[in-house]
Amino acid sequence: MDSVVEALRKKIGQDAVLIEEPMSGHTTFRTGGAADIFIMPSSAEDVKTSIQVLKDFDVPFFIIGNGSNLLVSDKGIRGAVIQIGGKMSGVEIDGGTVYAEGGVLLAALSAKVAEQSLSGLEFASGIPGTIGGAVTMNAGAYGGEMRDVLVSVEVLTKELELKTIPAKDLELSYRHSILPTEGYILLKATLKLLNGNPEAIRARLLELSEQRREKQPLQYPSAGSTFKRPEGYFAGKLIQDAGLKGKSIGGAQVSEKHAGFVINTGKATTQDILDLIAFCQKTVQEKFGVWLETEVKIVGEF
Repeated sequence: MDSVVEALRKKIGQDAVLIEEPMSGHTTFRTGGAADIFIMPSSAEDVKTSIQVLKDFDVPFFIIGNGSNLLVSDKGIRGAVIQIGGKMSGVEIDGGTVYAEGGVLLAALSAKVAEQSLSGLEFASGIPGTIGGAVTMNAGAYGGEMRDVLVSVEVLTKELELKTIPAKDLELSYRHSILPTEGYILLKATLKLLNGNPEAIRARLLELSEQRREKQPLQYPSAGSTFKRPEGYFAGKLIQDAGLKGKSIGGAQVSEKHAGFVINTGKATTQDILDLIAFCQKTVQEKFGVWLETEVKIVGEF
């Protein structure tokens, strides 16, 4: 492991490569053990170089953004984690066209375009992920989703080639795109927004912010909606109707404010959260015959 770390640091910089980095500091659930190697690239070239080094040493790797949709094992992640985050968060605006690097936070991007009186991204103002993660899972909220505004993406392929793909070819649907199945890593996204009324945009952002504070347990670590929406149902209502609102296992709890959220009340382990997720799935299945599929991605050594 020392040799691969040395090679990585030589290629992309000492400060860009950490060892035994706790993943609890890189996920919104605030749980998870350490990653053997944690890499923070500053450019597309750094991403490419890092992956090439890891391949040369036969080290497995995993890509993350803000860790807002991740549940990492208490045992951590063997191999390397590459975070496309704050060091790759540049934004350029040309009229209504927005060019955003994969690591820019959606909340920051929605605020930035609002300052330019551009409308269309208000729905994303409270989504805690990066643009990379949001496009990868076609994130959405309050009637909007990424496919509504996405024009194209620049990705790194499994062959380490740069490729530009139009949005129409990404097969964007509910919480789905082809990026994970094709092994594409999103480096940049191009969005098309509309000129809007500044006061109307600010009012909409304020309205959505108030709705989130009222309905969501924002004061606790979580991954947002824990489960995907089953066809014909709402996950939160099924869990609530099953009598599970407030149900706790260890430090994990079904939020009393919104049953669709599993939260970390302060001292939860990943196993607590997994056990509570499984309990909700089993109970809802038994009571209503509906299986709740997790929206959160579970990774690491188990």
